[in-house]
Amino acid sequence: MDPLKGHDDWVTSVTFSPNNRHIVSRSNDKTVRVWDTQTSQGVMNPLKGHDHWVISVAFSPDGRHVVSGSYDKTVRVWDAQTGQSFMDPLKGHDDSVTSVTFSPDGRYIVSGSDDKIVRVWDTHMDQSIIDPLASHDSCVTLVAFFPNGRQIVSGSGDMTVRVWDAQTGHSFMDPLKGHDDWVNSVAFSPNGRHLVSGSYDEAVRVWDAHTGESVMGPLKGHNHWVASVAFSPDGRHIVSGSYDRTVRVWDAQTGQSFMDPLKGHDKCVTSVAFSPNGRHIVSGSYDKTVRVWDAQTGHDDWVNSVAFSPDGRHIVSGSDDKTVRVWDAHTGQSIMDPLKGHDYWVMSVAFSPDGKHIVSGSDDKTVRVWDAQTGQSVMDPLKGHDDSVTSVAFSPDGRYIVSGSDDKIVRVWDTHTGQGVIDPLAGHDSCVNSVAFSPDGRHIVSGSDDKTVRVWDAQTGQTIIDPFTLSCSTSGIPVVSPILPIYS
Repeated sequence: MDPLKGHDDWVTSVTFSPNNRHIVSRSNDKTVRVWDTQTSQGVMNPLKGHDHWVISVAFSPDGRHVVSGSYDKTVRVWDAQTGQSFMDPLKGHDDSVTSVTFSPDGRYIVSGSDDKIVRVWDTHMDQSIIDPLASHDSCVTLVAFFPNGRQIVSGSGDMTVRVWDAQTGHSFMDPLKGHDDWVNSVAFSPNGRHLVSGSYDEAVRVWDAHTGESVMGPLKGHNHWVASVAFSPDGRHIVSGSYDRTVRVWDAQTGQSFMDPLKGHDKCVTSVAFSPNGRHIVSGSYDKTVRVWDAQTGHDDWVNSVAFSPDGRHIVSGSDDKTVRVWDAHTGQSIMDPLKGHDYWVMSVAFSPDGKHIVSGSDDKTVRVWDAQTGQSVMDPLKGHDDSVTSVAFSPDGRYIVSGSDDKIVRVWDTHTGQGVIDPLAGHDSCVNSVAFSPDGRHIVSGSDDKTVRVWDAQTGQTIIDPFTLSCSTSGIPVVSPILPIYS
């Protein structure tokens, strides 16, 4: 989807609602915003009440409430449906509140602050329930509950990670040491066995949550501070966001990078999170935008089309993020930078028969041809359609490209010159959704929203049989109407 825009200052924290339907973001514009993940629109007016920058936000486990922490030293709880304040501000910290989250049962809130203190609040009583957790020697940068709600983890500018008993406030183990700079972000794995931490030392570390021992890492790849980290819901991957403007996804078992860095933000990435179903990643940035990425492909919007290379070694994909990507089919890794040039959604992609070129069709009404080895455009965009290009394909000899469009037209292009080789194939009464060449290259088939399939002579552009339609029998089995030859 397109970036979510509306904040007037840096976006410093983002997270999904438990049902995947909403994203909450907070900003230095002093507001909290709630977005619809399907429409990219705000679902209510900004939540206003804080007197200074909002630093951290989180949904309650049931999705009914949002908690926020601010530089104004307070914690606020909001009704996620109405945007109204749910209770009086929670006061007790002596400095900026840097991190907040709910307990798994939604009863408690934990907050961390620049005052070096961690506090636990009862949402029913509007007050702190245990003495402040005080052992850090510097500001507390992030807090989280253990999945069972019995422990709390905190990261600090003192370069340590601490684990606390949520009932007594006592330290659960010795501080976890290994980072060489401030620890900015910590998170538990879903099964509670591991902790992940991100630091100003540009590294990500994974720890045993019961012993405090480092189990892998440091995971290195970022070239600036790591601001945020999170586990995927299945615990198999870790996502990290950095001041180097990128989002990275790691294999939680091996520590290896799972895909190329996700690039799109123009400034520091300050917050990252997986969606509850693990299919998407959300990121917030100082560029004032929120972005949503496909956690498997790296595209930051819907993937509309995929195709294998002729030798089966590569896969090409086209997305609503306006890019084309090429992947190693065996490792799942991207093999080059995204192919950029289209001005709107990429609807269809295909390899040439020799695997040397890629063709893409887009909602920007153009067809583009790319070098599959370098990712460079090999000719000017092919222009002629008056609406979105929905389907593209090469001829078996690679000499021609056929394209179908929402303008109801099928076009045939010469791959050497970029010119149309015959008049537009006009006959459909609605959008053309799919086109293909016959194996011998002599015919073209097209399918349309007008419920018909048409077969054309690839040399003359004439229809060679009457259109045929697909209907269903009473048993639900598709039945194709008779194909009647045209005799002259």
